[in-house]
Amino acid sequence: MRLGPKGPVLRHLYNETPLLALLTHTNPHAVTLRLLLFLGASSLLSSCASVYFPPPAAAPMLTQKGEFSGGLHTNWKANVSAQGAYAVGEHVGLIGTASFLHTDGKRNIFDQDFGELGVGYHTRFGQDESRILEVYAGGGFGSGKRTERTRAGEVTKTVQARMEKYFAQVNYTKKDRDAFNFLGRTWEFRYGAAMRLSYVNTPELMLNGQRIPGEDNIFFEPVTYTRIGLIGPLKFQSMSGWNFGLKNRKYLTAGNSVFSLGLIINVGGDGRGE
Repeated sequence: MRLGPKGPVLRHLYNETPLLALLTHTNPHAVTLRLLLFLGASSLLSSCASVYFPPPAAAPMLTQKGEFSGGLHTNWKANVSAQGAYAVGEHVGLIGTASFLHTDGKRNIFDQDFGELGVGYHTRFGQDESRILEVYAGGGFGSGKRTERTRAGEVTKTVQARMEKYFAQVNYTKKDRDAFNFLGRTWEFRYGAAMRLSYVNTPELMLNGQRIPGEDNIFFEPVTYTRIGLIGPLKFQSMSGWNFGLKNRKYLTAGNSVFSLGLIINVGGDGRGE
């Protein structure tokens, strides 16, 4: 299926994703590049002084017993996340995420190690069972440290925290493949959306080496994701969205982006999935 101004794929994206209509009104073949540039700029502008950097929401697209999904993701801050999911039953799945961030910038040093585990329900529905619904809940824990310094290297502030997290999320994915032509090749893609609600608290919070009262916050993360087929079961995935903190906090805020890029693979099951 050809992606052009009058093509059915682009019309569908225009109808369901108004942002794409804005970004592609002059050159529809630059959809992916312009969208990634826009999302990347948004993520850079959204950073703040929070000690918490959220890992990407899991979107494994599980559809049948025995299916495995694995992925490796990163973003502009070099926050690397490894994700895995396995369908232990026809409608029951397990998800896990391990996230690592260790950067040494001129003005800021970020360190975070964080893990999540969850269990949930997945099912197909709709015409020809072409839609996927996934509902997960779980928890996580980890530690984070943020160091601020002058250009001369003098440390001005250090915030360190031990964190606990509980979350629930809902994923909706269009399972049927759409496609577009680019660089002489047809690229198949799928897209979906997730909404995640998380409660994060800091049982231990340190400011410049001194313990201070801990903070907590409730984060609402609506995100969208797109997967493009590369070779066989290997897919490229982009995910972006927003992170809203429902409480006014000083060190546990919602400014850090949920934007990520990664590689995904889905294998196993009865072959009806990927």
